[in-house]
Amino acid sequence: MENSSGFGNSSYYERTHRQSPALIRARRPYLMKNAVVGSAIAAFAAGVYIYTIHAIGQDEFEDVKVPEAPRRPASVSTK
Repeated sequence: MENSSGFGNSSYYERTHRQSPALIRARRPYLMKNAVVGSAIAAFAAGVYIYTIHAIGQDEFEDVKVPEAPRRPASVSTK
């Protein structure tokens, strides 16, 4: 039966919703690996962002033809 907190009768969380020592021990072998992978993903994302901003920032758009201002149609006089 599950209680309102969503943890049920899990042995990995205490009644105060804190991690139990068993959960901390179970997660310990993966802590460093997850930190390294997370850092690598964050560094890759930051590198792609910086490269993209640098690549876009140096474009002068000189090859783009800008159309002239639209001409007003001759007004038709109604006499």
